[in-house]
Amino acid sequence: MTPADKSKRLKGLYAITDEKLLNEKNFKEKIELALLGGTRIIQYRDKSSNQTKRLQQATQLCELCRRYKATSIINDDIELAHTVRADGVHLGKNDHSIEQARNLLGEHAIIGVSCYDDINLAIDAENNNADYVAFGAMFSSPTKPEARITHPEIISSAKNKTSLPVCAIGGITLENITQLVIHDVDMIAVISSLFSSEDIKLTAKNMSQKLS
Repeated sequence: MTPADKSKRLKGLYAITDEKLLNEKNFKEKIELALLGGTRIIQYRDKSSNQTKRLQQATQLCELCRRYKATSIINDDIELAHTVRADGVHLGKNDHSIEQARNLLGEHAIIGVSCYDDINLAIDAENNNADYVAFGAMFSSPTKPEARITHPEIISSAKNKTSLPVCAIGGITLENITQLVIHDVDMIAVISSLFSSEDIKLTAKNMSQKLS
């Protein structure tokens, strides 16, 4: 995957799984509904120690993403990303380094980095060959209520100081998404506002339309 190919894929609605909102019975169904609604990127995020479940669900997610021509990302775990042939991995401050991920997954893999509310982390990420950066929490989030809140203007600042696609995360809903779109954000990452909705497909469609 060339840098230009990666850039094309790093746009739109970015869904992140949550083990409380997607259980083993409805996992595959909810992922497919999100994809049918227009979700372009899905990150598998599961902090449990159940390796059998994690392997099974990550495999299902990657297969569905390939079917719907969406991008599959694994949170934190570069070995799992390699095993299930995901398109890439997302790294936080306490995870593997970009260099470690690149060495295992190769140049074609997509590597995203959490930058929280720190522009310097984004500059470092670009210097270390990351493919996109994520900022947040943008708003108060039910998934991470303790997360420090940043401001949508950080998106514009990141786009001025780096050439990387920018993802916004944290408490994003249909009601506040426009506050991020006006800053030319590339990706909107959602968890609870999508996967706790009564109609996942429709919610994904409505959110995707805000980004088009």
